[in-house]
Amino acid sequence: MITNDQAHAVIAASEARATQIGVSMNIAVFDTAAQLKAFSRMDGAVLGSIDIAIGKARTAALFGMRTEDIGEFCKPGGTSPSLENSNGGLVVFAGGIPIRNAEGKLIGAVGISGGAVAQDLDVAEAAAAALGN
Repeated sequence: MITNDQAHAVIAASEARATQIGVSMNIAVFDTAAQLKAFSRMDGAVLGSIDIAIGKARTAALFGMRTEDIGEFCKPGGTSPSLENSNGGLVVFAGGIPIRNAEGKLIGAVGISGGAVAQDLDVAEAAAAALGN
């Protein structure tokens, strides 16, 4: 399970990348029980994106997959139509990434929201890379 220090390292890496690209973000870090471990709302981050960041992290933690990959199952013609309506609602577009340890074991997930989807993904990838993902 992700430690407090690791969660804060993920937050720090997220904030650094978001600052670098000039977008204030909401950053959620979840543990493997799909529970909130750490959260940061950067100054000026969009209020409506708080729930989206939390939803992305929760979705990635529940399935151990990137949120955009889960979205592929939900698309028309996909193998799991309406999957996004399960588990109290999932967020199935980019910006949620599972976090794994050096052995590849799932230890948590990060969810980023506040910019365009491509910006959210960029920051999420920087966040996951903070722990060697």
